[in-house]
Amino acid sequence: MSVRKRRVQFRRRRLSHAEYIEGILSSDRVRLAQAITVIESELATDLELAEQILDGIIAYSGNSRRVGITGVPGAGKSTFIDALGMYLIRERGEKLAVLSVDPSSPVSGGSILGDKTRMERLAAEENAFIRPSPSRGHLGGVGRRTRETMLLCEAAGYKNIFVETVGVGQSETAVRSMTDFFLLLMIPRSGDELQGIKRGIIEMIDAIAINKADGDNVEAAKRSQHEFRSALHLFPASADGWNPRVLLCSALNNQGIHEIWKTILEHRADQEANGFFAVRRRQQSLEWMRELIRSGLEDLFRQDPKISSELTVLSDAVRDGAISPFHAARKLLYSFIFKKGLTWHTDMRH
Repeated sequence: MSVRKRRVQFRRRRLSHAEYIEGILSSDRVRLAQAITVIESELATDLELAEQILDGIIAYSGNSRRVGITGVPGAGKSTFIDALGMYLIRERGEKLAVLSVDPSSPVSGGSILGDKTRMERLAAEENAFIRPSPSRGHLGGVGRRTRETMLLCEAAGYKNIFVETVGVGQSETAVRSMTDFFLLLMIPRSGDELQGIKRGIIEMIDAIAINKADGDNVEAAKRSQHEFRSALHLFPASADGWNPRVLLCSALNNQGIHEIWKTILEHRADQEANGFFAVRRRQQSLEWMRELIRSGLEDLFRQDPKISSELTVLSDAVRDGAISPFHAARKLLYSFIFKKGLTWHTDMRH
């Protein structure tokens, strides 16, 4: 049977939630991938099934190391993840899930989804699960269902979860809110990269890894390491008591990979000892709830037939300059609130 026929067959027959749950808990990678497809589906008919799957696996989730990885363009994130993942699988005998979100095209909605080709060694490993998902324009640079996907992978026995950002917009904030350890990947330069990094990102990270510290880049990497360490001293101490590390590595040559993972483990032990690990996990759950509320309200808004009709008309008016975006938004919100029988203290009609 061709790949296309198998896909069509899968679309025609959804399994029961019990079958998905059983497959996930038995570490069936095919069932896991199919369940994630249900979770990511934007079809209203899949919503109840997705909730049933999540309800069935939630008790088996939450026991992984959640690592967020971001970096400047050209830092070699995929090569780095490939090297670190191979270390975990081959040297430590552990399982790894990589949730990598590709930027969707704002024109066609398409996505490159090329991470499996960039992580060649990892993609061939039985104990690695790589799930590239399009962001579909979702704010934060991560997929809309990345949190849910993470829970499914944990329930399937993946003790290490990497979330790779696309490095745009609010991606760093979004990934920080769903991971335990946040790593910023940089490349050796003369220190100019310090000027291009927002203060907010530096305040969120747990470590900086300067990649490509090999060959002629070694001295430049050491200078960057010194400059980053000096810069980090200018920031107030973190509430959790952790001092961010600045490390050197060469993913291409597998150098420094062990030290980075050792740092991640030290961070986990430190956070568990002082109680901040439990605090962070509770914060992650609360942020997940808030995200679901935001996305749920947006879905209700856009799916309303009256709003959909008005949105088309007002969008044309805004585009033609006949009405301000602010006025158009107020009118739409008022229409939605009025239809739902709600009240708003501010007059949104004008």
